[in-house]
Amino acid sequence: MQRSERHRDVEFSITLGHKEVVFETLDEAAPYVLSAALEEGRAFLDVLVHSEDGATWYGGDEARELYEDDPEASVFERIEVRASSLGRVP
Repeated sequence: MQRSERHRDVEFSITLGHKEVVFETLDEAAPYVLSAALEEGRAFLDVLVHSEDGATWYGGDEARELYEDDPEASVFERIEVRASSLGRVP
């Protein structure tokens, strides 16, 4: 998967509190999840895959097999992003 590309059956979701924001590409989602992690200390990026083709696009044959094991999974992969400010570095 190239980060700036998209696949019609793959989405990237970030949930903060009761608000969910969904993006079509990782390039769009990455700055948002980093910003959320800086605000909250951590944030989750959920990869939503809606088909075998989407799974193959996202992670190859191994991802396709994982999808086939549980096609009804609400989240294909959850990525935790932690961020904290370490202050100024002289």
